[in-house]
Amino acid sequence: MLKNNNKVNYNIFHNRRTFFILFSVLVIFVSFFNTDFDVPQNLDKMNQGDIAWMIVASAFVLLMTPGLAFFYGGMVDKKNVISTMFQSFIALGIISIFWVFIGFSLSFGDSIDSLGIIGDPLQYLNFKGVLSKNSNIPFLLFAMFQLKFAVITPALVSGSFAERIRFRSYILFMILFCLFIYCPLAHMTWASDGLFANFGNKLGWAGYEGLHVLDYAGGTVVHLSAGVAALSGAIYLGKRNNITPSKKADVPANIPFVILGTALLWFGWFGFNAGSSLGANMEAVIAFANTNIASATSMITWVFYDKFMNKKISAVGACIGAIVGLVAITPAAGFVTIGYSAFIGFCAAIISNITISIMKKSVIDDALDVFATHGVGGIVGMLLTSIFANEVGLIYGNYQTFILHLIALILVIIFVSIGSYAIYYFVDLLLPLRVREDQELRGLDLSQHGENI
Repeated sequence: MLKNNNKVNYNIFHNRRTFFILFSVLVIFVSFFNTDFDVPQNLDKMNQGDIAWMIVASAFVLLMTPGLAFFYGGMVDKKNVISTMFQSFIALGIISIFWVFIGFSLSFGDSIDSLGIIGDPLQYLNFKGVLSKNSNIPFLLFAMFQLKFAVITPALVSGSFAERIRFRSYILFMILFCLFIYCPLAHMTWASDGLFANFGNKLGWAGYEGLHVLDYAGGTVVHLSAGVAALSGAIYLGKRNNITPSKKADVPANIPFVILGTALLWFGWFGFNAGSSLGANMEAVIAFANTNIASATSMITWVFYDKFMNKKISAVGACIGAIVGLVAITPAAGFVTIGYSAFIGFCAAIISNITISIMKKSVIDDALDVFATHGVGGIVGMLLTSIFANEVGLIYGNYQTFILHLIALILVIIFVSIGSYAIYYFVDLLLPLRVREDQELRGLDLSQHGENI
């Protein structure tokens, strides 16, 4: 756990000009390294309806990050609203540059190792050659769609250490998280030669050939990784100074912001899940329907369970419940029936609700319940996907899929826990992660950005 908030770091990152200089060098490289523009030769053979839908879906997913900013911003103290929202919003800029430069290549380039853990960093460096590879949609469109997933993942993590992290340190954390956590997980799960995409064959077990980990739209890659990294961050940074045994947290600054953020996230999630069909097809329709019914079921389950436990039916609770349902259905969206999607939302709501209650009594200060919402929601969704997935799920007599998911779940939790904690530690060596106590008490809006609402 973080012990010293006032360390002096004698390194280049302690210089206020460092980030601008490094960014300038990167932009110059990005601008002039790949200047060719190869128009796809088979453009007339592509499905124009698929292209139109994927452009719209990509825009939907982009909207999720501003939605997350409103959701998180409304939950914190009023002196930290701008900083919390900005931590989500800045990811649109930082990760977009990172993705073009090397992130997409690491995630979807050909594996450079026999296990299929990471892609070739040079294959699509600076989006080189992206326009020359196509199927039903331009590969560039696929790359831009996947960018939006990479953007929102570190933004999700930020909710766990809200109200106490130094902004420059957060930027460095985002980059390293995507480099060492997100890109390997995306490659292992979604690249054609990735480890989890060929898990049965990689393990070499008889009867498991051809089976793989099912993650339709990011339950493992996005939500599980963000939730586990969030838990590590909450542990490393420690409690906020305003958290005491008799006072757990301040009243949310703006509950209408929370409702607005939930609405934007729900709206954008249709692109997140239905867009993962990569086409305007029946699979997209199924994913669209499952997304809505799981979220609706989870929201109503949450508020009724709160009432069952003698709590008031709250707007914040309804919003959290809706988000949990969206998280849980993400890995299963295109693989299960409507009925099973409702059951997934129901189970996730109860389990996440109980987890939040337990976490509130613990010494861990996960400020916005990221682990209970996204980590636990991702775990529930991942396991229930292996049970209910059409034809290959446990309910259809195929226990192998459940075993593979269980093994993958354990591996991902270990990988993200150790990896993210190491990143926090490394960033803290270069730049103090946590703001000074006087800055935290004054609020991050003023101390980090010189702004207030």
